[in-house]
Amino acid sequence: MKGIVEERAAMLGEYIIESKATVRKAAQKFGVSKSTVHKDVSQRLKVLNPALYREVRQILDTNKSERHIRGGLATKNKYLREKSEHLQN
Repeated sequence: MKGIVEERAAMLGEYIIESKATVRKAAQKFGVSKSTVHKDVSQRLKVLNPALYREVRQILDTNKSERHIRGGLATKNKYLREKSEHLQN
């Protein structure tokens, strides 16, 4: 069982780097919780593969700094959809 967790941590790290994915997207892709992804890439990966950990950390830090922008765009799109639906009815 231990090898599976270590392998998953490495796979998650590689996926996040390749696709610049958020923790949420990685969790969805691998069918695990956001907490699992976070623990795998922030704790396990730090011990297993420090170089990969540093690359993942950079991407996650970037995602975190852009989080408020994505949230604002999602809200804007939500209200545009609602307005469009209201005009159609």
